[in-house]
Amino acid sequence: MHKHIRIFILLIILLIVAVGNLATNWRATDWDHSLRVVVYPINGDHSPVTEEYINNLNDNSFSDIKPFFIEELDNYGISLSDPIEIALSPIVTEHPPSTPPKGNIFEIIVWSLKLRYWAFQRDEYQGPKPEIQVFALYYDPKITPYVRHSTGLEKGHIAVINLFADKKHYGSNQFIMTHELLHTLGASDKYNLSTNEPSYPDGYAEPDLEPLYPQSYAEVMGGRIPLSENENRIPGSLAEVIIGKQTAREIRMLK
Repeated sequence: MHKHIRIFILLIILLIVAVGNLATNWRATDWDHSLRVVVYPINGDHSPVTEEYINNLNDNSFSDIKPFFIEELDNYGISLSDPIEIALSPIVTEHPPSTPPKGNIFEIIVWSLKLRYWAFQRDEYQGPKPEIQVFALYYDPKITPYVRHSTGLEKGHIAVINLFADKKHYGSNQFIMTHELLHTLGASDKYNLSTNEPSYPDGYAEPDLEPLYPQSYAEVMGGRIPLSENENRIPGSLAEVIIGKQTAREIRMLK
């Protein structure tokens, strides 16, 4: 009996959250105003190198993302001079709740709710309320050469991303952040989750190119630039990335 009551209460909470999220997401993808994004930096490995790196972050540390959105919106016939505003929050000292390793749907739902509550409790940003919260965990690549997969949630408009605390990774950090931002707006992954290879055709920037290989750009949700049937590479910056038509439909850039 108690189990059924807990499930019923959870379903009611989820219904309320879902309705609110639907309205918020509709406003966020109107593309008639600036999206307010706040980045909350976190020292992922507690190293002094990472601490120094995040202490030197500022609002200009994400400067490639705005012109990327301006150009891609323009490609789809939307003129918006200020489509996204990215601000920096004070450093967050605690890590967000970890994703369930192989959680069932109930565990994932509970984790999502915990994450939103955790984010609410640790929001010390003093400016206007953000439409998207990005919790950016930075790692010293000499200590952590590989980072966990990042997550962007449409429900709640929260992203938890893992980045490198190294200027050499500036371009790829911008790409990863943009990829997860688009997840929060409703964009889906367009690559094979087992192999990380872009899925044809939606995961290709130029699916009609002849010959098909090599491609020159990555589709933002495809994640990589296909060079041949069996070879691809991660883009070095957003200059090598475009928003494909299917992604544009999902985030309402293309009606």
